[in-house]
Amino acid sequence: MTEIRPGSLLRTIARVGLAAVLVIAGIGHFVSHQAFLAQVPPWLPWPSAVVYVSGVVELGLGLALLVIVRQRALVGWVVAAFFVAVFPGNVWQYIEGRSAFGLDTDSARLIRLFFQPILVIWALWCTDALSLLRRRRDAEAGG
Repeated sequence: MTEIRPGSLLRTIARVGLAAVLVIAGIGHFVSHQAFLAQVPPWLPWPSAVVYVSGVVELGLGLALLVIVRQRALVGWVVAAFFVAVFPGNVWQYIEGRSAFGLDTDSARLIRLFFQPILVIWALWCTDALSLLRRRRDAEAGG
């Protein structure tokens, strides 16, 4: 009999939701290519390639959240790292006042920046990545 841990259903729903966000955003890189270009800082080469590659990465991460079970915590860390990696583009969009995705005011672009840490926490929580890290640390300390 499989043990159901408290919160596991909520984590599953959150993980599927995050996967959906990533897949929809990944598709958006191809459907709304120009909007995503607004986030690519000028110091990155080949902006169109950056948009397409990051779209493929988002699609892959979204699917990984759905299908990878044994290494789910690792997937959580990778997704969190991705959100950290794209954050400079969000900051650049704010600093330069670039409009995209309905973010057409400085206030809207600034508020969006506060959602990036939420995405990082969401990725780590819904994959149980932080709990796994604590369990490993505790096991090493005790053994």
